[in-house]
Amino acid sequence: MDDFIDLYQETIIAHSRNPRNYGPLEDANRSAVGYNASCGDDIRVHLKIIDGKIIAAHFTGEGCAISKASASIMIGAVEGTNVLQAKDLAQKIIASLSKSDVSIDQEDLGICAPLLGVRRFPMRVKCATLAWHALEEAVTF
Repeated sequence: MDDFIDLYQETIIAHSRNPRNYGPLEDANRSAVGYNASCGDDIRVHLKIIDGKIIAAHFTGEGCAISKASASIMIGAVEGTNVLQAKDLAQKIIASLSKSDVSIDQEDLGICAPLLGVRRFPMRVKCATLAWHALEEAVTF
């Protein structure tokens, strides 16, 4: 368990300090905003979707380390997938973090597995799921 906690901390810190695909996506054709009024986190997801496939994905906005890291991990996980796969992954992540009775297969979550460490901090679940809710909105046509 300590190895998992270390991985969680290292991954969150790395993605927070150096978020992947952070910045505008000039030719985005889908976008959505995730805003947490209680803390001010504001994450915007920008996607370029062609024929149901996410060709490019970026995010912009401001937020805490967990919300930025989660958005960065999410972008890496969904770029190159189709919208149904992205929506399915978003639902898995949200359920895995939000519901303590959900069975979790860490391998099934791939590069998103370190986000499971947030379950230990219920007050931070909103931070970790913010970008995922925005992704769900962006891929829903």
